[in-house]
Formats: sequence, C-alpha cells, structure tokens
Amino acid sequence: MSEKDMISREKAEKEVELASRRIAMLHLAYARTLVEKLGEEEGRKMILAAIKRYGKMVGEKTKEAVLKEGWELEPENFGRGPSRTLPEFGICDSSEVLSVEDGRKRSQVCGCTMGKVWREMKDEELGSLYCYVDAAKYMYYNPDYKMIHHQSMPRSGGDCCLFEVKETTEREKELFFAEEADWIELDNDDSQAPVKR
Repeated sequence: MSEKDMISREKAEKEVELASRRIAMLHLAYARTLVEKLGEEEGRKMILAAIKRYGKMVGEKTKEAVLKEGWELEPENFGRGPSRTLPEFGICDSSEVLSVEDGRKRSQVCGCTMGKVWREMKDEELGSLYCYVDAAKYMYYNPDYKMIHHQSMPRSGGDCCLFEVKETTEREKELFFAEEADWIELDNDDSQAPVKR
C-alpha cells in the first residue's frame, strides 16, 4: 500500500462513525416498520427475534474464531485477536475497563454512536432493542456466560453504557434457548455472581 493510500486515524474514525450511524438508522427503520405493521407487542417480538438471530450470528462466528486459535471459550477470549467483531474506534467516544468491588470488572462505553442517533431521532425505546444483541451474542458464544447492561445509554437517558459478564443459571439457559420465551430478562444484574477476571 502506498503512502497516498493511507488515511489518518481521524478520518478512519469518521468513516466508521458514518457506517455506525447508518446501521442505527437501518435498525430503527426495520423496528418502526415491524411495529407499524404488526402492532406494538408483535412488532417488538419480531424485533427481538431478529436481534437474537443477529446475536447468534455474532456469537457463533466469535466462538469459531476463538476455537480456531485453540483458546478456551472464556470471557477473556471473547473478541480477542481474530475473534474481534467490533471496530476499535469510531463506534463510541470512549471506552474503558473499570475495576469494582471483589475484583470484578465492568466495561464502560460512553457516547455510543448508535445511541446518539436514536436519541436524535427521538426513538430510544425502539433503538435500544438493538442492545440486547450483547446478551444474545454471549449466550451463543458460551451459554455459561451472559453480558448484562448495568446501564444502557438509550434506556437510561445517560451518556454511557456499563457492561458486565456474569455466569448464567440453568434457568437462564433454558429461558434463552426456549423458542418463544421473553429472553431479554437475562439482561439484568440480580442473578448469578459476576465473573472474576
């Protein structure tokens, strides 16, 4: 690659941000259409079914990449090396790992580009259904773990999301893999103890 083909990190971030904004609008367009055509309850169910399928695609692809490297399907290997499925920049303003009591770790992401779009379009409720992909992708990666939102930018009205990976219960596994279950209750922090990393 020649030097004239290189772009700055700033330009690369902007390009990823533009793509993220389009994905956020695409999600919202599908979500609004489903709700308009099927009604609130059925439309929401269809949106969540699609998000679960999307999470399956991401989780299984991540699992495949981790296993190909010969690594265990543990939380610390999710998104490591060739299993990484998100850009390193341009999808949020900042991200960091926080240490909390008992050696637990939480990830904080501030200024999510998609969350900003849903806020601008005044539809954080439907937009935030996309965020359940985090729980779904982890369950398909390894059903012994789930990723929960202690705080979600679109749902909380704040500027940051706060995530934690926790162990799942047998009941949560059954609920998630049941055909018609309302699996989104997995995205809560009142079950199993958190994973120590």
